Amino acid sequence: MSIRPSVSPRRVGALTGWRHALLALQAIVGRELFKFSRQYGRLLSALVRPLLWLVVFAAGFRNVFGVAVVEPYDTYITYDEYIAPGLIGMVLLFNGMQSSLAMVYDREMGLMRLLLTAPLPRWWVLACKLIATTVLSLIQVLAFLVVAALLGTQLPLLGPQLVHFLLALVCGALMLGSIGLLLSVHIRQLENFAGTMNFVIFPMYFISTALYPLWKLQESGAEWVYQLARLNPFSLAVEWMRFAAYGKDPGSAPWIVLGTLLLCFGLACWGYDPQRGFGALTKRGPGGAG
Repeated sequence: MSIRPSVSPRRVGALTGWRHALLALQAIVGRELFKFSRQYGRLLSALVRPLLWLVVFAAGFRNVFGVAVVEPYDTYITYDEYIAPGLIGMVLLFNGMQSSLAMVYDREMGLMRLLLTAPLPRWWVLACKLIATTVLSLIQVLAFLVVAALLGTQLPLLGPQLVHFLLALVCGALMLGSIGLLLSVHIRQLENFAGTMNFVIFPMYFISTALYPLWKLQESGAEWVYQLARLNPFSLAVEWMRFAAYGKDPGSAPWIVLGTLLLCFGLACWGYDPQRGFGALTKRGPGGAG
């Protein structure tokens, strides 16, 4: 008669905990995908912004704004090819910020309260939300790349550099999503969201290398804009994708992007602590009023 070794209660509890954590991940990501599938205008609006730059502005500056032969390029390129990684960054940036709006809405309507009171670590619930945001960003980027290719603008992604580009894309989406998550801690009412966005999203995008290279800024004498763009984490995310697409070394950009991701996500988790961010909201009531 064989005796089966007994499984320790601690191991059973760990397995159950992981099962619950994966179920929470599946539920949150599935919910976001279901919402996105019913919001037809969301995908359209996500494509209109970058395509407007690609079709209208890039056409106007195609032969006026030349891009010199500097890293990561081996030859002269057109303006639309230069800004393609920046427009991918635009898609990631706007979706990350829009997800923070969804966090504010869910928090006011009570759904986020239920998620944050679930028997799971708070950081895991926020991580699930961040992963869901990243999945939606990747879907929108894929749609943009398809439409851009149909318009004649393609990135050299077919090759061994594709894996590096996908890594840069995912890390950039996670970083921008974590910034949006951090913003949602401090946005108490939907009415304040537009003002907050104007002070974050537009400076982050326009003071970057998404639309013009750093050497152009320095050459024009805009030294303070050059320094801000050089230190902008969004610039570094775009440069990482740009260098990865051409199979070149992005330098320190990956480390700064990953460091910003960890810092913003850590601060967001701290802000959603019951005694700090989310707890303060609960005391003020659902609408954020005293």
